[in-house]
Amino acid sequence: MTMAAQPVFVVLWSSAFIAGIVGVGAAPPMLVLFGRYAIAGVLLTGYAVMVRVTWPRGRRLRHVAVAGLLMQMVQFGAFYTAMGNHVPAAVIALVQGLNPVVIALFAGVLGETVTARQWFGFGIGGVGVAMAVLDQSSFSLIGLVLCLIGLLGLSIGTVYQKHYVPDVDPRASTALHVVVSAPIAGALALATGQTHVSDVARFAGSLTWMVLVNSIAAFLLLNMMLRQWDATRVGKLFFATPVVTALLAWVLIGQSVGALTVVGLAIGLIGLVFAARKPSSPAATAPQPALAVR
Repeated sequence: MTMAAQPVFVVLWSSAFIAGIVGVGAAPPMLVLFGRYAIAGVLLTGYAVMVRVTWPRGRRLRHVAVAGLLMQMVQFGAFYTAMGNHVPAAVIALVQGLNPVVIALFAGVLGETVTARQWFGFGIGGVGVAMAVLDQSSFSLIGLVLCLIGLLGLSIGTVYQKHYVPDVDPRASTALHVVVSAPIAGALALATGQTHVSDVARFAGSLTWMVLVNSIAAFLLLNMMLRQWDATRVGKLFFATPVVTALLAWVLIGQSVGALTVVGLAIGLIGLVFAARKPSSPAATAPQPALAVR
């Protein structure tokens, strides 16, 4: 897990943007989300029951539900609606790449520290995101606002979970996250009357990928990393997802990026280098637990 978790997570997470673009091209965003959450909820809950995980109760259960609604319903509800408004996958990933900056603003709440070097890296990463967003002209202001709402949902949800319920079994929390989000997505789909599927094959294919890879594998991995590492370290991985998303979007669905976007992606990677590691210190050279990798 130490060696593979981070790059595997980046690839899995990035693929969600491609599957989302395919899905909302075949069905309305809330219907896509409802299908994703309903199927994933059944599978994840069944698995958690089978392996007899310890479920949170009382106040801890409510905290897990709140984190799930923020990380699942708010984040993807906004992002998928932005996709429906023709926001390119790479741009959504770039806005989401600001996640470590937002998380760093809450570092004090989590009892974590952010060094000057990390703040410098976050700033550079933010500049890269801004450059790439400015290079886009095919979406409206509402699309950018939706992206920002999705960013806040992910960031605040990550901080909330890390602060209130960091030790909940990731299998239980992942299952609960999608279970509490499914009925809300379904109610919104019904309330807006957006229930028509225009391409059943594309809809089914995107749902299969989103359920098995994105809702289950990626979020299990995310929750496990949040349980083992500090939120700032986990959050910095989102600086890498725009580059991978842009490459996947270009290869798989033909979404090209402009020159300024490429420059923004490169600057974002430089920011990742600065933000990725804390300066070495005597404490850092002491023996660490196997999963507490710096």
